[in-house]
Amino acid sequence: MKNPLLQTGELGIFALGGLGEVGKNMYVYEIEDKLFIIDAGILFPDEQLLGIDYVIPDYQYLVDNEARIAGLFITHGHEDHIGGIPYLLKKVKIPKIYAAGVAVDLIEYKLVEHPDIKPPQIEEYKSYYNYTFGGVEISFIRLNHSIPDMFGIVLRTPQGILFHTGDFKIDFTPVGPPAEYDKLAAIGKEGLLCLLSDSTNAERDELTPSESKIGKSINELFSRIEGRILIATFASNMYRIQQIIEASFINGRKVVVFGRSMERAIEAGQQTGYIKAPRDTIIEADKVNRHKPHELTILVTGSQGEPLAALSRIANGSHRQIKAIPGDTVVFSSSPIPGNQEGINRTINRLFRLDVNVITHGPLADTHTSGHGAQNDLKMILSLVKPKMFIPMHGEHRMLKHHRDLAIECGVDPDHILVMDNGDVAALTSETIRLAGKVHSGEIYIDGTGIGDIGSTVLKERKLLSEEGLFSIILTIHSGEKRLVNDPTIISRGFIYMKSNEEITLELANEAKQVAIQELAKKMPSEPALKQAVTERLNQKIYEMTLRRPLVIPIVVDMNPGT
Repeated sequence: MKNPLLQTGELGIFALGGLGEVGKNMYVYEIEDKLFIIDAGILFPDEQLLGIDYVIPDYQYLVDNEARIAGLFITHGHEDHIGGIPYLLKKVKIPKIYAAGVAVDLIEYKLVEHPDIKPPQIEEYKSYYNYTFGGVEISFIRLNHSIPDMFGIVLRTPQGILFHTGDFKIDFTPVGPPAEYDKLAAIGKEGLLCLLSDSTNAERDELTPSESKIGKSINELFSRIEGRILIATFASNMYRIQQIIEASFINGRKVVVFGRSMERAIEAGQQTGYIKAPRDTIIEADKVNRHKPHELTILVTGSQGEPLAALSRIANGSHRQIKAIPGDTVVFSSSPIPGNQEGINRTINRLFRLDVNVITHGPLADTHTSGHGAQNDLKMILSLVKPKMFIPMHGEHRMLKHHRDLAIECGVDPDHILVMDNGDVAALTSETIRLAGKVHSGEIYIDGTGIGDIGSTVLKERKLLSEEGLFSIILTIHSGEKRLVNDPTIISRGFIYMKSNEEITLELANEAKQVAIQELAKKMPSEPALKQAVTERLNQKIYEMTLRRPLVIPIVVDMNPGT
């Protein structure tokens, strides 16, 4: 069924995730009654989403329009672009997944963890491939990012050419294959209708260092360190992992790897040729103690302070195989993802307590560079492809607004630019672009094995519990005799320490007792009414006495054999 928001001759573009946020990227192009999905990512939760593992988009629009889906096209293998694929496949039948290089291996690893899914065929594309779907042709442009095999996607449509950049930066001395700038210039010369471009670093007016510069910096750093090196980076940054292996080899060090995602990334990198290690450079974990400290580089997960990652467990002394020792140097070859700084600081503080040296990216050591282009990178793309229309994507709202301003500087008509939110539909013809309305969008929370069974009410309760605590009161009644069998029992967790606050607990127990007696004396007493009355009275009384609002849970035990 055609989208009713689109008029005859219009194509639609909207995001189910990725606008107004950095994560859960999922963009949908609605062309000639077909849906072309680009990426299916997850969002890592901030500290407000207590107990939530991941956030994924609400796929309901795709469920309702499943028959029109042409395929899922993947730009690259980062979690915020592929992490949602298993959850999408549990809800929606996708005819085929199109991915390149490393992303294919990472998707296959991911699907192995979900044996209940019957995955579609994964078609591995190359930069020179073309796919035709009726009047739509899809092709690819290689760009540079912090993971190999990053491709922008070109959609040639009856209305004109669309270009979806994916994540990128301009790097004239990349570690891997160079970007295809000639293709960018060619679509600019041919005439680009609309550009959708990565906005993550649109606020940064600076040059993003080349990845090759970081390799030289890491090598120089390793040459100056005398003891063991523990280095943490993103498992997906295969270029950085290769640089660490090369620097270790040059400086006579063996590399040992800790962390399942890091081991998996190295395996995928070796299969695709992006990670090459001289023989016996990477050693088994159980051989660590056979080598002197200055002969070892320990490559670990945990650059973002994740509680269960290898570096965090080393920092708190709970790792089974390795302990930090005085003289160790820990290098963070990464930058903090927004929301992770607190966890990183906690790990760093614990490492300092263990008397180890800690080096983070900064003026004294270039240990990391972003995979996202800053303002000059974004303006170069705009200048090369010369879009008639522009939609900034992949970024928080302020980033999208900054990117819009850059596009105006580069000559794009302000009336041809749309800054949108998830669910907003852009309707395009060869001459016009307009905001057509909204499709259903939203967030689904993944908590353990549960998908979508955690709602905003549960999160509010978790937040309340974390801040104010729990106050529970157990009432034992006999409904047939309309009486309270014994005095209420109080349980407090995270609210007050009961032994030192006996007066408060006694007074609150008496308040609950009075309410219970009043409710039971009614002609038709009911358990829900009793619970409600006790909750309301105790909420009011507790706030008067303590200025706090714990979660109040009354429990009613009825001794009437007939109930």
